[in-house]
Amino acid sequence: MSDEQPSSEGNDKSWLDKIGLLFSSEPRTREDLQDVLNVAVDNELIDRDALSIIEGAMQVSDLHARDIMIPRAQMIVVKEDATLCDLLPHIIESAHSRFPVIGDSTDQVLGILLAKDLLPRLLAQEHAEFRVSDLMRPCFVVPESKRLNVLLREFRQNRNHMAIVIDEYGGVAGLVTIEDVLEEIVGEIEDETDIDEDEFIRRITDSEFFVKALTPIDEFNEYFQTALSDEEFDTIGGLVIQAFGHMPARNETTSFNGFSFKVIHADQRKIQSLRVSKL
Repeated sequence: MSDEQPSSEGNDKSWLDKIGLLFSSEPRTREDLQDVLNVAVDNELIDRDALSIIEGAMQVSDLHARDIMIPRAQMIVVKEDATLCDLLPHIIESAHSRFPVIGDSTDQVLGILLAKDLLPRLLAQEHAEFRVSDLMRPCFVVPESKRLNVLLREFRQNRNHMAIVIDEYGGVAGLVTIEDVLEEIVGEIEDETDIDEDEFIRRITDSEFFVKALTPIDEFNEYFQTALSDEEFDTIGGLVIQAFGHMPARNETTSFNGFSFKVIHADQRKIQSLRVSKL
C-alpha cells in the first residue's frame, strides 16, 4: 500500500548509523568535515555542545605546548630546601595539587611535589625530619613545539598530569597540565576552587585573571579601576567582539586599554570566558 507506515528499522537506526550516512559523501578536507558537522547539528543528530567538543578535538592537533603553557614567571613552585611550615601556607593559598620543585633557580626543576603526599607527614607530625626531596616525583619534560594531541597521548600513557616545558636552549619556558589540554577540547573546566557562579572575575596571578564574558562593564571598571565605555555594550564580551571585528574562536587574542584578552571558551554565537592579562 502506498500509505504504509515507515518501517521500524529506519526509526531504530543508531546514532552511529546516522553519522555513517553523513560521512557517505566522503569529506576530503577539514572544511568539508566542518560542513558535514554543521549539517549534523541542523538535523539535530548532535547538539552544539557536542559540535564544540568535536571542533576542539580537531583544533588541538594544530596547537603546541607553547600556545597554552603557564609562563615560567607565573609558575607556582616550591624550593627543595623548604620546610613543612614554609610549604603549607603556600599550598593552601594557591589551592593547586601539584608543584614543581626547584633548586637554585626556576631553570633547575628537580621534580614534582603532590600536595596529597604531604598528608601522611602532617598526620605523623614528622616536621623535623621533613625533606621535600623525599616526596617529590620525577618531572615530565616536553619541548615548546610538542603538539597537544601528542602531549595528551603521552599524559595518558605515562599517567602524568603536569609537564615542564623547555625552550630550544634547554631553559624552563613554563608548565602545562593535562587539564590545560582538555580545556582546549571541552572548554573551561571549573572546579571548587574556580570562580563562583555569581562571580564574574577571578584572580589567577598578580597580572592574570579569568573573566566571564557576561561581566558588566561597570563591574569590570570597578574591579580594575578602568574607564571602559558602556555606551554601546553592557558586557566586556561585547567590547572584546568589537575589538576583534568578528566572532573570535578559542585562543584568539586581542588587546586594548592596557589589557590582553584571550578567548578561553566560545562557540559560533558567543564568547563565554576570557583570560585577561595586564600589559
